[in-house]
Amino acid sequence: MINRAKIAAAAIRTADRVRHTPTVHLSPSDLGLNYPVTLKLECLQHTGSFKTRGAFNRMLAAVLPAAGVIAASGGNHGAAVAYAARELGVTAEIFIPDPTPAMKVERIASYGARVVRGGATYAEALTASRVRLAETGAMEVHAYDHNDVLAGQGTVGREFEADAPDLTDLLVASGGGGLIGGIAAWYAGAARVIAVEPEACPTLHDALRAGHPVDAPVGGLAADSLGARRVGALMFPIAQAFVTEAVLVPDPAILEAQRLLWDRFRMIVEPGGATALAALLSHRYRPPPGAHLGVLVCGANTDPMPILNR
Repeated sequence: MINRAKIAAAAIRTADRVRHTPTVHLSPSDLGLNYPVTLKLECLQHTGSFKTRGAFNRMLAAVLPAAGVIAASGGNHGAAVAYAARELGVTAEIFIPDPTPAMKVERIASYGARVVRGGATYAEALTASRVRLAETGAMEVHAYDHNDVLAGQGTVGREFEADAPDLTDLLVASGGGGLIGGIAAWYAGAARVIAVEPEACPTLHDALRAGHPVDAPVGGLAADSLGARRVGALMFPIAQAFVTEAVLVPDPAILEAQRLLWDRFRMIVEPGGATALAALLSHRYRPPPGAHLGVLVCGANTDPMPILNR
């Protein structure tokens, strides 16, 4: 498993490539709850999500081939890999499933990557990307199941602890598990790390219940960012050791979290980015007395008009 030393090394390696994103301390009245909450705004990261951390760490830790890099993505990871490739001067091919929102496709292409549609789901896009990988000799930048990607995402936890050292509970949206795996590896039991998933994408929830990664349904509002069919093999032992529980939230709660973030704080976030907060607003996660809550707002790549027009 990755550990704090590997995450600290990733932080040094990527320091001049990623943003140290801000935290916002909210009073109980800000969210209508009876306890304060600290948000970490990873939605303000380059390309609009935490994914840039893992992409840069993976690419900076390796010798990049002349053929460049290839990735499969539901959107945010593809944008991060395309951005990192452009900054490092290599080519990128990004394989995306057909349902990927047009805005995310345009964002990936804007960084100069070649975008290839590769099936109905992320899993099918991944399969197509690996066929191409064998043809070209490019380097794969997996969305979550690689140690350097996990360590890069773990730098979010390192920053959060540095900026809010009194946190006892962290709520983190989970899809393939790269983000929560990295964060849980950093905290290593020093705080309760809570996975939050949509009811329509219960990937980690089902894996923890089964005792091993299993195929899970993929659907609902946040499927483009949280819709991995199966959690990563590398993160799963970390989750078993250090993720306290996996909470499921319904799509209406995610919509409400998006609406609240806009109405009260003028932040526009995508459904996956609002999923962790939805667990508090819907009371699907009830913190113990005296808890100090941290919530990761992890992505902002969405069409703002539906949020603005509600």
